[in-house]
Amino acid sequence: MKRERGILLRWYRKHRRDLPWRRARDPYAIWVSETMLQQTRVETVIPYYERFLTAFPDVHALADANTDTLLELWSGLGYYRRARNLQSAAQKIVTQFGGNLPDQVHLLRELPGVGPYTAGAVASIAFDRPEPIVDGNVARLLARYLGISEEITSRAATEKLWKIAGTLVAGESPGDLNQALMEFGSLVCTPRAPQCKVCPLKRKCVARQSGNPEAFPVKNKRTTISQIYAGAVLFERAGKYLLVRRKAEGLLGGLWELPGSEITLRESAQVRTTKTTLRDSIAKSLGLQIKVLPKIGTVEHLFSHRHLVLQLFRAEITDGKIQHSGYVAHRWVARRDLESLAQSTLLRKVLHCCKLLPRETHVRKR
Repeated sequence: MKRERGILLRWYRKHRRDLPWRRARDPYAIWVSETMLQQTRVETVIPYYERFLTAFPDVHALADANTDTLLELWSGLGYYRRARNLQSAAQKIVTQFGGNLPDQVHLLRELPGVGPYTAGAVASIAFDRPEPIVDGNVARLLARYLGISEEITSRAATEKLWKIAGTLVAGESPGDLNQALMEFGSLVCTPRAPQCKVCPLKRKCVARQSGNPEAFPVKNKRTTISQIYAGAVLFERAGKYLLVRRKAEGLLGGLWELPGSEITLRESAQVRTTKTTLRDSIAKSLGLQIKVLPKIGTVEHLFSHRHLVLQLFRAEITDGKIQHSGYVAHRWVARRDLESLAQSTLLRKVLHCCKLLPRETHVRKR
């Protein structure tokens, strides 16, 4: 692979994008960028990365960060487990590694949220270690160039890809080589309409020779998206609105939302039945007796493999004192302060539906 390695490095040094984390030599900043870039577009990450490093300029600041502040800065970026793992890892770096990010893959893998890809990326880019990486861009590029016929997520394909990546990274500038693979997959060997005419690897590319480069990598049929139905209620008291905070684990963990409950398809079909389910759920999770008022509207939101249909109702408390059974905290929030909470894109949609936020505030990519 010596020829291909040289081509990729020359291409990268000529065509690489000027991204803020590529100007950094601080391992901490590189680690933060690689974590943010997981399953998230570069253009989306840039402003979050810059704000994050301003707020938490080093591992000690992140380790000591207030969780609310951390999640507020992450709000809208999605996949919030990444933020919680970053802080947990920062605390481990401070207590076990003297505040210095470890420079070896096996030690990096001991940090929460650091898998094979992130460990290899940090080790090679920040510490110049010849450690391989395989992400979606790299897998697509290698599968096309070499004509890998196995299903791309299969064990056989995974082992083959990591072995090839290990061969490629051995040599000078391993960090640049790994970034070249990612950049090339992002800009040239794209998922749709790859730029084969200008590709410097085209002469020996199996996928191009096949006449149908988009047939690679070989993938299983698309995962079926499941439908989820839920209901939520809006309480108002003296110009403030009741929000509750989820437990840290699970989807949207640690974020704020309106009180509510998952409901069945059959329950969702009848407003009266949905109201009964919500009333019983709020009594169990918050210890409140409530009256569910007319429906506000419906919000739909697509997670990776789940489509949520959420019905929203106004409600009033008739009896009881708030207790936390299904949630870890609650807060009565004035309308002007709603945007300052750590919140998901879903909550922004909900608050817009309730006419508590203008439309443009929730139009942000995860």
